[in-house]
Amino acid sequence: MDPMDLIIAGGVLAAGTFAFRFAGPVLKARFTVSPKAEKLMARSAVVLLAALVAVAALTEGHEFAGFARPAGVLVGGVLAWRKAPFALVVVAAAATAALLRLAGVP
Repeated sequence: MDPMDLIIAGGVLAAGTFAFRFAGPVLKARFTVSPKAEKLMARSAVVLLAALVAVAALTEGHEFAGFARPAGVLVGGVLAWRKAPFALVVVAAAATAALLRLAGVP
């Protein structure tokens, strides 16, 4: 990739991110959203993030990623749910996946 293309892509991504972050407070001041809709949007964000985690944990390309990665994600998720420090969550998840792969689990 050409360095100029990378700079342009980074600039476009930065501008888009800023526009989304700026639009939230501006639009919230102009529109009234019902509490039910706000609750639905909050739940939708959680569902979207859960789906993203599931796809990243379970697939590699178009195939199943094996059992080691989902097990590591599960350990990390449980530790995060129990409010463990972030560094511990990351290290425990990576160590779980690494130990399972070392033991021959795909």
